[in-house]
Amino acid sequence: VAAQKCRKRKLNAILNLEEDVCNLQTQKESLKKEHSQCSKSINQIKQKLNNLYHDIFSRLRDDQGRPVNPCQYVIHCSGNGSVFIIPKHLAKSEQKQDNRKEQKQK
Repeated sequence: VAAQKCRKRKLNAILNLEEDVCNLQTQKESLKKEHSQCSKSINQIKQKLNNLYHDIFSRLRDDQGRPVNPCQYVIHCSGNGSVFIIPKHLAKSEQKQDNRKEQKQK
């Protein structure tokens, strides 16, 4: 009787594990689909942002009326919603300062 109960527990454990495996495989497939959709959405947003970036720079002019070079400037958005065009070298140094502040806060 003890051996029968042991075998039954073992079979139940195996059945439960097989069910868990099936559930995890289903979840894995669902997550793969979700990941694919998210990647697609991210790529679409990146493309839209890139188009917007080029559109903005195509319309910008400096004080003399010349087009602003997107290779030399970047669009900077501040926390309060202000938008600035700043030279790239300043943006990089500002980004380094922001990273240092974030690391100190952690």
